[in-house]
Amino acid sequence: MNPTIIIADDHPLVLKGLQDFLIEKKFNVLASAKNGKEALALIKAHTPDIAVLDIKMPFFTGLEIAEKCKADKLPTKIILITFEKDEKTYNDAKALGAYGYILKEFALEEIENCIASVIKNKTYFSPDLLKFIELQEPPKYFEALTKHEQNIVKLISNNKTGVEIANLLNISTRTVEKHKSNIIKKLKLESKQNSLLIWAKENSDFLNTQT
Repeated sequence: MNPTIIIADDHPLVLKGLQDFLIEKKFNVLASAKNGKEALALIKAHTPDIAVLDIKMPFFTGLEIAEKCKADKLPTKIILITFEKDEKTYNDAKALGAYGYILKEFALEEIENCIASVIKNKTYFSPDLLKFIELQEPPKYFEALTKHEQNIVKLISNNKTGVEIANLLNISTRTVEKHKSNIIKKLKLESKQNSLLIWAKENSDFLNTQT
């Protein structure tokens, strides 16, 4: 199946690059738009199989167009493209029934796979975006820790010993051990040797994004 496609982006170079790429790959690009108003008019006029929309555009954003299409029960499947790695925008896109969400930096690499998924009624969300959102998701029970305790876990993940942590935080090693014991209880870890170190290492990517 060669789906009918409409593209909209208010950046002329992105729009041209995407359009040229899809035409070169023999996709059936019906038209392109440089703002949300034009894009919505084209969708209503042609009801394409797919609309590839920039999220941030004048008049209507890609999300607003997705919302209008959903309200009007239009069959066009929406693929959103953006520079934004933003969990709220991603959740809003999913709630509005968007079929795809691609980061612009990977648009030409991912658009074919995305369209192939959408044709099969499957969603496609940029792997880099999903990885980023996953990293932002705090591990279970992490938010039960105080800021001080979170900082200690971060230091543990960076291979700091109890003595080094005590020196860095200007507290006694005994106090560090007491904090560790409380952290283990709050994270519901097994009371065995190195359980906290193992947990800290497993979650080091997340811990080191925290300030």
